[in-house]
Formats: sequence, C-alpha cells, structure tokens
Amino acid sequence: MPRDKTNAHQRIIKAATAEFLEHGFENASMRRIAENSGITAGALYKHFVNKEDMFSALVEPTITELMELFDKMQTESLEQLPKVGINEIWKDYGGDAALFMQFIYSHFSAFRLIVCCSHGTKYESFIHDVAIMEEKSTSMFIERSKELGIKINEVSDMELHLLVTANVSAVFEAVIHDFSEAEAMHYADTLDVFFSAGWKRLFGI
Repeated sequence: MPRDKTNAHQRIIKAATAEFLEHGFENASMRRIAENSGITAGALYKHFVNKEDMFSALVEPTITELMELFDKMQTESLEQLPKVGINEIWKDYGGDAALFMQFIYSHFSAFRLIVCCSHGTKYESFIHDVAIMEEKSTSMFIERSKELGIKINEVSDMELHLLVTANVSAVFEAVIHDFSEAEAMHYADTLDVFFSAGWKRLFGI
C-alpha cells in the first residue's frame, strides 16, 4: 500500500513557511526545510520541484482569492453605479481599506511572505502589480461615470498612477511594520477616512 504523504506534506508546508519568513526567499535553505520537516532532501523534492515551486504553493492560493475579491468588488461597484449614484458608492467612509485589511489579516503569513520575503521571486513586484490593477479599475469607474453623465474632474494619467500607488502601498505598510490585527484595522479606518476624502475632493464628487 502506498504511504500517505499528507502528513509529510503538512510538515513541509509548516517548515517552509517558517524558513521563508525567517530568512526570505533568497536565503532560505531547502536542506533546512527538509531537516525541519523530518524528511530527507531527496524526499522533499518529491513534493516540490524547487524552491520557487514551494514558495508559489505557499502564496498563490491567497493571491488567487484576493484577485477574486477584487474582481467581485469591481463588478459590484460598476453594476451599482447607475442604480444608486456615485455618492452612495463613494461614501466618506468608503470601507475598502478596512475590507482588504481584514482579508490580509485572515491570511497574514501569506501576505508577510509576499510583501516582505519574496525578493528573487516573480512576486517581488506584487504591490506594484496590485497598484496597476487598481489604477485600471479606477479608470474604468471614471469612464463609466462619465458615460452616465456624472461630472468628474480630469486627473492626469501620471498623477492617477502615483496617487493609486500611494493608496495601495499604504495598506501594505501594516504588513511591513508587523502591526497587530487591532492596530491594522484601526489604521485601515484611518486610511479610508483620509483617502476617501482626498479622492472625492480631487474628482469633485
């Protein structure tokens, strides 16, 4: 009967997470991960092709889930815009930062790996990539508003890019500074107040 690899795989995931969090991707050791998993290096490579494959396994499910949440929020805002109007959607206390912060802290180890430990992987530009995605989403929202006859002040592409990047980066500062969940949620409420008021003033909403 084949041996059940489930228990060994779980030990590897636990050891790999600890190794990457402590040493970062580039300095992480597959040998140490194997030792801390209680298996041989050869056995480890039966579970993961290489270190990159292992790191991806730890963070990719969370990134996929985040993208699904992002797409859901974008779709809902565009669908609601003609029904309730822009002011109802973009309230003074928008809540987007708080919602994303809650998601981040329900997957904190994964985001700590992505934001703080991913140098040398394809995820090292994660914050920039999220900012680009948010920039495109904001542009779509602006264009849809104009189509509906809603007056919005013009903002240059470069300024929009810089401001969205600042907004997105600010959220992940909580992870970088290792805030407690309570600290992060309070900070998220502050970000919602600060950026929501700023965006509304900028766009003339």
